[in-house]
Amino acid sequence: MSASTMKSLSGLLAVFIGLAACQTVATEYDKPARISNPDESSRAALQKTVNAALNTEVVLASDALTNSSQLFIERVMPKSMEGSLAGGRTMEMPFEFRLVINGDDCVLIDKRDDSRHVLQDTSCNAED
Repeated sequence: MSASTMKSLSGLLAVFIGLAACQTVATEYDKPARISNPDESSRAALQKTVNAALNTEVVLASDALTNSSQLFIERVMPKSMEGSLAGGRTMEMPFEFRLVINGDDCVLIDKRDDSRHVLQDTSCNAED
């Protein structure tokens, strides 16, 4: 291998090690949080992040994550052919997200796979 190839590979390895270290350190400093001073930008950031995580459009309350660090999203109940809700119960668990503060970042964690999403244009405070 040439010297330039070795240098490129070692640089790439350093980036991967750095990313792994950041991920490990990041979760260590997580504190449950709530959105503070919600506005159009923070609501749009939350909406966009949840929609992307679930790969669908969802409806969120305007006060989502302002009173609690947890967000549960239930699946839409199926409707009958007449348009009314179909009988029976849905046994599927709701989707669960958790908001944490890590340094200055508000991070939304998808509990299905623990994926982390930094919310842009959003300020949050640690939950008491």
